[in-house]
Amino acid sequence: MATMTLSMPDAMKEWIEAETAKGDYASTSDFMRDLVRRERERREPRMTLEELQQRLAEASASGPGDRTIEEIIAEGDRILKQRGTYRD
Repeated sequence: MATMTLSMPDAMKEWIEAETAKGDYASTSDFMRDLVRRERERREPRMTLEELQQRLAEASASGPGDRTIEEIIAEGDRILKQRGTYRD
């Protein structure tokens, strides 16, 4: 794995260390990798309208799912917490 050295203000470094100390990340490197991964995902092109329509048609044709609304909401909450964007 490659190594990169970053320079940043002390306050930013302290914030990263505090976020890491919460236990969601094993190290500050893990935290920084997650930030980069999320930024890459954010910048990647979104699907086209045609792709969205195709997915909606496929979903409609597949019929109803077997999960309850509570299970679906719980999964959404879990994903948002994992991304760090969950709000109570």
